[in-house]
Order: sequence, then structure tokens, then C-alpha cells
Amino acid sequence: MTSMERWGGKALPGQDELPCDDGEPMETAFHDAQDAVLKDTLIDAWAERRDCYVAGNMFVYFSDLQVRSNDFRGPDVFVVLDVERKDRKSWVAWQEGGRLPDVVIEVTSESTAHVDRGEKMRIYARVWRTPAYFIFDPETEQLEGYRLDGDRREYVALAPDEKGDLAVLPLGLSLGLRRTKYRDYDRLFVRWIDSQGNPLPTAQERASRAEARAEELEARLRALESRKP
Repeated sequence: MTSMERWGGKALPGQDELPCDDGEPMETAFHDAQDAVLKDTLIDAWAERRDCYVAGNMFVYFSDLQVRSNDFRGPDVFVVLDVERKDRKSWVAWQEGGRLPDVVIEVTSESTAHVDRGEKMRIYARVWRTPAYFIFDPETEQLEGYRLDGDRREYVALAPDEKGDLAVLPLGLSLGLRRTKYRDYDRLFVRWIDSQGNPLPTAQERASRAEARAEELEARLRALESRKP
């Protein structure tokens, strides 16, 4: 049995029948680390939410023509709102009520920049109608952000705020560059920024803060003990 679905009057395969991995390795080790920081910190911050899906390097299927032509497309990081939070092999629009990503982030490189700013940008705007699109170039450490002009179905560049951060309006967050220690790196990463201007913490940052609080509490207790007669 297959999980064939009806989409536009046609029977199309579901995630169990469609390829979910092209076997291609990540562009660089840093690309993998950057994607992980963005995915993991948002998933952790929204741990109590059941109405969103955060993923990356996963194929997104959006049309029967795409399936027939084996044109598989996997954004580096994407977020979909108002959907069930559950495991998926691929994102298959016709199995998701037609929902497609609300936010897409591409970590670009010299070999992919023309696609990220060309064909992908066009598809995200005109076909997916993704409201927010961002491109980060690790080599130049430049972050670009775009919002969708729904009438023209084109992207309009976002202006950074006073800290250089870019608003991600669909999520109520921002994206910004922050120096981060992660894996073997100590350099600028793109981070989700909350309404107070703080990056959503990594697991390592949360552990370090907890350790610092414990040490501070221990120091206070020692100071109190030393004052006793």
C-alpha cells in the first residue's frame, strides 16, 4: 500500500514514496554547524509549542511537475507555522493542507549563491509565497533579509535595526550575527534574537549559565558562612 494523495485532482505519492535524501554531503562543516544552531535553538525555545515545524536540509515537495522532473529542493533551514509538530521524512505540501514554509534561510557559498539569489528566490516568492527569506554568506559574514510583497510576488530587502538585526515578522523574532562558541568554532553565527535582544541560547550556553549561577550561589553561601560569629 502507498500513501497516494489527491492534489489538484491528481494522485501523487506521499513522503513514504518520495526521496528524502540526495546523498550529497553538507557544503562545509561550518554550514552544518550553522544550520544546527538555527534549528536546535528555535526547537528548544519553542519546546512547548505544538503548532509549528522547524527543519532543514529536507526536501520540500510542492508540485506534481516537480515530482515528475525529479527537481528536489531542500532549504538549509525552514519554519512552518500552524501545522502539527511531528516527525516527517520530507515536507509534502499535498499532505499538509497545502502549507509551505513561512520562513526560509539559506547558508550560501560561492557555488550556490547564484541559485540562492536566483532560481530559489524566484520559487520561494512566486510559488511558495514564503513571507520571509534570508541569505547568509559565511565567507563575507553578510546577512541579507527579504520580506514578500504579496501583490507583486517579489521580495523586498529588509532594513536592519540599530543593532544590525533583521526582523522575522512571521515569528516575532529577529535574525542577527553574534559571536558564538559552538563545536570547534568561535566566530560569527546567525542567531535567532528574542524581543529583548538576546540570542536564543544553545544547549552549551544554557549549561554555562546554569553553572555560573550555581557558582555565584555557592560563593554567596560561603560569604554568609564566613560572617557568622
